[in-house]
Amino acid sequence: MTEVQDILTKLAGFDTTSSKTNRALIDFARDFLDAHKIPSEPIETGDNGKACLWATLGPAETEGGLILAGHTDTVPVEGQDWASDPFILAERDGKLYARGAADMKGFIACVLAVAALHARTPLKKPVHIALTHDEETDMSGAARLIEHLKKRGIKPGWAWIGEPTGLAVVDTHKGVAAFKTDITGIAGHSGQPERGLNAISLGARFIDIIERVAEARKKNPVAGSRFAPPGTTFNLGTIHGGTAENIIAEHCEILWQVRAHPGDDLNQTLGEIDRMAGEEIAPRLRPFAPRAKMKTCTCFDIPPLLADEANPGRASLLRLTGREGAEAVSFATEGGFYQKLGCPAVICGPGHIDQAHKANEYVEKSQLAACSDLLNRALAEITA
Repeated sequence: MTEVQDILTKLAGFDTTSSKTNRALIDFARDFLDAHKIPSEPIETGDNGKACLWATLGPAETEGGLILAGHTDTVPVEGQDWASDPFILAERDGKLYARGAADMKGFIACVLAVAALHARTPLKKPVHIALTHDEETDMSGAARLIEHLKKRGIKPGWAWIGEPTGLAVVDTHKGVAAFKTDITGIAGHSGQPERGLNAISLGARFIDIIERVAEARKKNPVAGSRFAPPGTTFNLGTIHGGTAENIIAEHCEILWQVRAHPGDDLNQTLGEIDRMAGEEIAPRLRPFAPRAKMKTCTCFDIPPLLADEANPGRASLLRLTGREGAEAVSFATEGGFYQKLGCPAVICGPGHIDQAHKANEYVEKSQLAACSDLLNRALAEITA
């Protein structure tokens, strides 16, 4: 446990907020692995100096084995009331406090410590380590890493993603897609509203459409769903528009999100919204076209993780943890990207999602110890 905490102290010291580079952390992890004769390579992405890291214990070219996956980036700390420096690991009452302690540098610290212990262990199958960036924004790090692995023909047996679940085993989660809708109206004097077209007013109509679609989904939950809430959900994130109270608003921008239930056709849902907008908003735009217009673009689209009873990782972790069944969560992870690699994925990590993204984020030392033990037992199953 001492080494895990020492590693986590180092990891917490790197400010890897998604808007910044993660390179110092990647270099530290690479130096740590190199010191234990574990080969690794940074996967350059070209985004502000950011990189992913790929490392392998055991026979690197052999199919099967598993990936131990984690993201290195964190959410910001600005505006949060921390009791201690968020980038200096602090211990209080058996808990370790720092930004990313739970989400998810704690798991990465466990992985690095356990990798060092097994550096010279003969393995039948490879154990890969994948560290990514930008999970907290658009998951572009995982997407690019997966494309890199596809080109190299790497085919792991399953992926273990250490998001904080309290070490519960999770085998499915919803997808999440974010959209930006821009509405352009016609500016003018507020005393002559008939000569202009108010973009904020049209934005309100569009928001009403989304809320009606959301309410319809809420009233018709997915039968037999394992999720809470049991269906596709929507969120209106931000709205910006207008310039002054006496000017007809020319612009309105709405950022919104959909968390699609696995099996729910997101394209069908978006098509329904487009149809309603075409019926209710488009007629207001036509008399002022082409200046007046409405456009929606996709900011990101993160795939869901689909449950698979044949998932070897699910079976392995349920057996090793002694839990009776896997759970479903509504937050998104990189699991869907690994699934696109043809690699079943399971989510299981130390700490709790309720602590993530908050001031005074922490992970219990007992959770780190239990995770390290679980990792050791999993790797022991694939020794030669």
